[in-house]
Amino acid sequence: MATTTAKATSKAGRDSGARQDAPENPKTDPKDVSNQIKDPDQWTTGGEPMTGAQASYLKTLSEEAKEPKAFDPDLDKAEASKRIDDLRHKAGHA
Repeated sequence: MATTTAKATSKAGRDSGARQDAPENPKTDPKDVSNQIKDPDQWTTGGEPMTGAQASYLKTLSEEAKEPKAFDPDLDKAEASKRIDDLRHKAGHA
């Protein structure tokens, strides 16, 4: 029974009515544009070869859009991203 009393006292101590406001979340600051989606041409890694995920998705989209020539295994990340966006619209995924 002593344990129950200690828990009840503990809960009462936490629920004293004094509430602190949470600090502002910097991720929700509308003035902070540092983490917005950037144009692929401005990516620092845009010139690197496209990722495996990009290649797979681009191949699938090019087939769905009936544009198999849109898939090029030698694309860089930036160009692959642009083609993916374009094909998503054509295939009705956007």
